[in-house]
Amino acid sequence: MKSLLISILAFLLLGPSANAQLTPRNLLEKEMDLAGLQRVLVSQAAWKPFPQSAVGWAKILPDSIRAILIKNGEACLQGPFPNVPATVTLDFFRNGNRTRYENLVFGKRNRLWALVLAESVEGRGRFLDAILDGIWSISEETFWGASAHLFLQKGGKGLPDADNPVVDLFAAETAANLAWADYFIGPELDSISPLVRGRIYYEVNRRIFVPMETAKYDWLGAGNREAKLNNWAPWIMSNYLTAVLLLEKEGNKRTQYVYRAMQVTDQYLNGLGDDGACEEGPTYWAYGPGCVLDVLDLLQSATNGRINIFHADIVRNMAAYIYRVHIGGNYFVNIGDAHPEMAPEPCMIRRFGAETGDTVMRGFGNWLYAGNGYAISQQFHRTRELFDFMDIHDIRATPAVFTDIGDAWLPDVQLMVSRLAHGLFVAAHAGNNGKSHNHNDVGDFIVYVDGQPVIVDVGSGTYTARTFSKDRYRLWFNTSAFHNLPTVNGQQQQEGLAYGASQVSYRADRRGARLTMNLAKAYPASAGVSAWNRSILAEKAGKITITDNCQADSVFSSLTQNIMTVGAVDITVPGLIVFATDRGKKVQLHYDARVWSVQSEEMQLTTPEEEGLKESWHHRTITRIRLDLKSPVRVAVFQYTIVAK
Repeated sequence: MKSLLISILAFLLLGPSANAQLTPRNLLEKEMDLAGLQRVLVSQAAWKPFPQSAVGWAKILPDSIRAILIKNGEACLQGPFPNVPATVTLDFFRNGNRTRYENLVFGKRNRLWALVLAESVEGRGRFLDAILDGIWSISEETFWGASAHLFLQKGGKGLPDADNPVVDLFAAETAANLAWADYFIGPELDSISPLVRGRIYYEVNRRIFVPMETAKYDWLGAGNREAKLNNWAPWIMSNYLTAVLLLEKEGNKRTQYVYRAMQVTDQYLNGLGDDGACEEGPTYWAYGPGCVLDVLDLLQSATNGRINIFHADIVRNMAAYIYRVHIGGNYFVNIGDAHPEMAPEPCMIRRFGAETGDTVMRGFGNWLYAGNGYAISQQFHRTRELFDFMDIHDIRATPAVFTDIGDAWLPDVQLMVSRLAHGLFVAAHAGNNGKSHNHNDVGDFIVYVDGQPVIVDVGSGTYTARTFSKDRYRLWFNTSAFHNLPTVNGQQQQEGLAYGASQVSYRADRRGARLTMNLAKAYPASAGVSAWNRSILAEKAGKITITDNCQADSVFSSLTQNIMTVGAVDITVPGLIVFATDRGKKVQLHYDARVWSVQSEEMQLTTPEEEGLKESWHHRTITRIRLDLKSPVRVAVFQYTIVAK
């Protein structure tokens, strides 16, 4: 697994806030109280959501998918399941690297999952011994989570404390992985030894169920139900709920655990704005809102449809976010630590659209499947993959009909999206610099043409210990000087909820859309900014105009407008910057050469964190263009126009 896609504990720097405003919707708790849940919850023995035999799977899965699953299992048959050395676990504490540890432990779980699926769809017993080795090896591990999350334990970071198991993302993922192994091949495990399934429950119970009874982890808001939660909450709940439903036989405990999962999911939903937008960006949509879908699927299944909140506006909007920020191909509007490209699961998106009654989203899922096919990930969200399996026949039989929306405005995250003539696309946002997975980027904008990048947010690099430490904003790609923003009197934007846009306004009609905001409060007082009114005008005819109307306390002695790109760029003609995409389409940015001098610099990517940027942009050259003010001013209006040629 690429570490750059993993949500390290964001609340360390950016996360759950007791001061964030919540909307007390409590949709799941209003749908069903604890007593009602006790009556409708299907028992552990009776809950059979997926086939448990090769014959059953043959009725659900196409031959081609079953063949892939068996082939994947065969590739995992040989060799031992490795131990996790203490020295590898210590990597993160010693040097900030988490890759060796994650490659080892995630690899073991991916291998076990491949073996379990292969045995389940084939049913001949040839994968059983390897599965047994995998279950036993994982059970013997001292800690199931990520080495980067060991600070959750009372003994601090470094090595795990066997007496203090803690629940993080990957401990919960592991519990679900083992629970599905128990579900799919339990009788076969019993034929080897009745101690195997007992060991699964013992380990999941002591590592997950018992700690969660009294847990007040920061990712839960430290016990404060008024805290805003990030993607950890639904991600962990989707796996916690899976393990509870599959393994916990005692009725009262089972009901109480399920209700706890409902409460935590409600708290996450309460922290979303009415627009349902994912403030962490589209990459994290799959880990936040996508995991809410997993929870809702499980609850609906385990109560025979008695718990169903897919009709709620917040759930519909939360789902629709992913196509509202789609640019083209696999490109999405990336904000904060989100990456520019992603490949959402087509079946999951189609199912989400079907459940919420959103025909556009259903079409988006069909379109994604037609373009990308169905990828068997074997990496996290195992329960989602199983629900996706149940949809494969339908999605293969459904025509792909989808048209990207022309405009979107998400008021809670203050994000504008607009699609124009000549293939132009622009997105811009206001907001603040206190978001989860924040970059200091208030007022940033991006431009694409024909679905290809022109002016970009470079996104996030590979996660290391520095990513969520006091050094976060020493990483250049997290700072405003490397977004499409001004650097004022040598000062960049600062992090925190207090640093944000004011006087935000959005208007749209048939001629176009305009987002305006005042960026002054995003900068420290030392920048000397009295006002910085930025307007992003998107004209449907095919023209983008950025206007900055600004005023200094005394004078702007130095001023730089930064522009980031990953395409070929030509700055040789004064007043004109010409961008060219990989496909040869050109876009022009016009500026006033009397006011600005121009220079460009190629970013040299040499650090561990920068490896992720190379991957995100397919090893394209990342270039920063600097427009530097020629003469000091106190009041000024700067304008830049962008057109496709």
